[in-house]
Amino acid sequence: MNEPVIDDFELPATGNTVFRLSAQRGKNVVVFFYPKDNTPGCTLENQEFRDLHEDFLQTGTVVVGVSRDSLKSHEGFKAKHGFPFDLLSDTDETVCQRFGVMKLKNMYGKQVRGIERSTFVFDKDGKLVKNWRGLRAPGHAAEVLAFVRTL
Repeated sequence: MNEPVIDDFELPATGNTVFRLSAQRGKNVVVFFYPKDNTPGCTLENQEFRDLHEDFLQTGTVVVGVSRDSLKSHEGFKAKHGFPFDLLSDTDETVCQRFGVMKLKNMYGKQVRGIERSTFVFDKDGKLVKNWRGLRAPGHAAEVLAFVRTL
């Protein structure tokens, strides 16, 4: 499968801000896509990135999470769990489409369209250097941290 070429994107972010990939040059950037706020796997994944956040900062890495949830949902989710990183809202799926993370999934015997849990790492020059697709949440943040430590 051809990987997406992502040179820049911008999305509304928590804290009444806008996240722009190109504004992060000089830092590594982890962009993780997750299906939905306040669901068990997504909560665990965000908590693991939260718990390792200081370690990511020490490697010069910015971490952001992306889902189709509204900013209002993101703000509540972030406050409830004390996430120190921004959550980005892609309600119209524009960025999800560019990254190719929208998939048909089986949930309780029904086909539903949703985000395939995926993570992308950009280096300090803004180049996509690694991605994981269709991953499981437990332990994933530590795997991403181990990778960015090699950059």
